[in-house]
Amino acid sequence: MADRIFRLDRRDLLAGLGATALAPALPSIAAAQARPTLALQAKASVIALRPGAPATPIWTLEGAAFRFKRGETLEVTFANGLPVPAVASWRGLDGVPAAEPLATRAPLASAARETLVIPLRHAGTFLCDLRLLGDGQARPSRALPLIVSESEPVAVDRDEVLLIEDWRLRPDGSAIAPGLDPGDTVPAYTINGLAVLDIPARVHQRLRLRFINGCQRTTIAVKIENHDVRVMALDGQPAEPFLARGGALVLAPGTRIDAFVDATAAPGTNSSILLHDGKDARPIARLVTSAEPALRAGPLPAALPLPSNGLPARLDLKSALRVDLSLGGPPADWVTPANFAISAAPAFRAKAGRIVVLALTNRAAIPTVFHLHGHHFRLLDRLDDGWKPFLLDTLAIDPGQTQRIAFAAEFAGRWLIESVATDWAAPRLVRWYSVE
Repeated sequence: MADRIFRLDRRDLLAGLGATALAPALPSIAAAQARPTLALQAKASVIALRPGAPATPIWTLEGAAFRFKRGETLEVTFANGLPVPAVASWRGLDGVPAAEPLATRAPLASAARETLVIPLRHAGTFLCDLRLLGDGQARPSRALPLIVSESEPVAVDRDEVLLIEDWRLRPDGSAIAPGLDPGDTVPAYTINGLAVLDIPARVHQRLRLRFINGCQRTTIAVKIENHDVRVMALDGQPAEPFLARGGALVLAPGTRIDAFVDATAAPGTNSSILLHDGKDARPIARLVTSAEPALRAGPLPAALPLPSNGLPARLDLKSALRVDLSLGGPPADWVTPANFAISAAPAFRAKAGRIVVLALTNRAAIPTVFHLHGHHFRLLDRLDDGWKPFLLDTLAIDPGQTQRIAFAAEFAGRWLIESVATDWAAPRLVRWYSVE
């Protein structure tokens, strides 16, 4: 590849993360009710991962490719059709303690069903999955995106969700769950459940592409050839718009990036969308420019920031509660989700409204991914005198490094924190914190 930005090895790919951060549908909205509803089911399924070979058995969280509006209250019914307990984990959902897995909601037994109500306070790109209890299970599982649209119009022509997932295949075509030794397996990647996806566009059309890293443990970079990529939101929260360096987006497992792309290629041409996992680059999609006349006479002007979700723009760090957390070393107070107990001491307690600063130190030999439930955070500058112009809920930290994050503890409740190394066999670990 001629573009130096995208000639990445594993070290280069992972080093940049700290600073840069569908299946058959079930009915999703009840026509006769003012409150939208969503039916989710954990069930056995299959996915085509080998051309010309039988589909691979997996587990999945099945529901519609669902979109709702900010300010709505969503009623979710979750049914567990798996032979093992399951828990739905919502990534990016702030301030809904009733939906918090393990800390509030116990795993759902096989053949059981539950209902919960979720106020959709924020617009953005969210993710729901079964992976908290996924380590070592009989099959790996797929994730499911949740899209909440802004209250105000956004100047785009099309809005596309691009869910990227990874798999480890044995020679017989079966797939193993994370937390197991990958041994003689080979990696495979899908985008929206396909090996390669075509995304049609007309000249001067503006696309909002919602990239989701639904991989189990793999950090990825994604590059759209011959196009500028303007980052508009990270982990579901609006950012100050900026151009991705070299057109490449780097996403840790669970990260979501909303990007605007203006179709500028010549009519009738294709632009590859490449995925790099630190070892190899491979095409996963194509931006297919139609031979039809241009959608408009010229490109749209530079995009304005997305509407704010109302999270604090500034944080007073002087009186913050400061907590040191070690990641990736001996488990100590970290446990696997299967062994989680709310009776264990929390990592910290904060008063509602208090600013919290966490110093996250990765003591593992490889990058480790940290995920905060319940709140989004700011990534602080190295000198602790400012922060990056975006909000996150997921952060990859290089080995031996310390990153500091800060958030306003707005929402009372008991919330999880997660830590997992970027290795297929690494266990997912959890603790919890309290806002009172």
